[in-house]
Amino acid sequence: MTIHIGAKPGEIAETVLMPGDPYRAKWAAEKFLKNPMCINEVRGMLGFTGTWNGNRVTIHGSGMGMPSLSIYANELISDYGAQTLIRIGSCGAMQPQVKLRDVILAMTSTTLSTPSRGIMRELNFAPCADWSLLHAAFKAAEAKGTPTHVGGIYSSDVFYDERPDLNEQMTRHGILGVEMEAAELYTLAARHNRRALAVLTVSDHLVTGEALPSEDRERSFGDMVEIALHAAFD
Repeated sequence: MTIHIGAKPGEIAETVLMPGDPYRAKWAAEKFLKNPMCINEVRGMLGFTGTWNGNRVTIHGSGMGMPSLSIYANELISDYGAQTLIRIGSCGAMQPQVKLRDVILAMTSTTLSTPSRGIMRELNFAPCADWSLLHAAFKAAEAKGTPTHVGGIYSSDVFYDERPDLNEQMTRHGILGVEMEAAELYTLAARHNRRALAVLTVSDHLVTGEALPSEDRERSFGDMVEIALHAAFD
């Protein structure tokens, strides 16, 4: 048991899927895991452990933003022995060829700063995904026929961004989409020699202004969860 996670020793699996929304963790656990058990509800942040195809899996919320994810990822790694951490979440597309409901596999994650910036100091560390997870996820997406894009994303510090000039530069430099957590997850995984990947569903588009209605988002996220599970175990 830690400050933010109430799970007992042994209740968290070595493979952890991390959506931002705790209720998305509940939805994914009930839909995809066999015999899911709630192992955390401290501060309303839900976590569940069950099995998928005979493999133990924990699905645990991370909250919004890199500082929140950093808390949970650090405790999952240092106190519960998590070895594989896969972010499953939504993102905004930044390229015209990326469409709503498409999946983005984040090879790298660009950012202005992360909670780890104080450690890196003057170094511009380049956070990247684990290759074995990235490769397996791409194969799983191909097998499902899910429209999928692999490349760099941008992890933003803010949701209500007032830097259109920065967004223009991200688009110009080929960034596929924007979210708020992956860069810190990749940095922590590198620090602790763990595997990490972000599998993201496009829920809105910064170029076209399109957005999925809230009731459609949940139905569109199933492919993302299945791709993450196959990446972890296939």
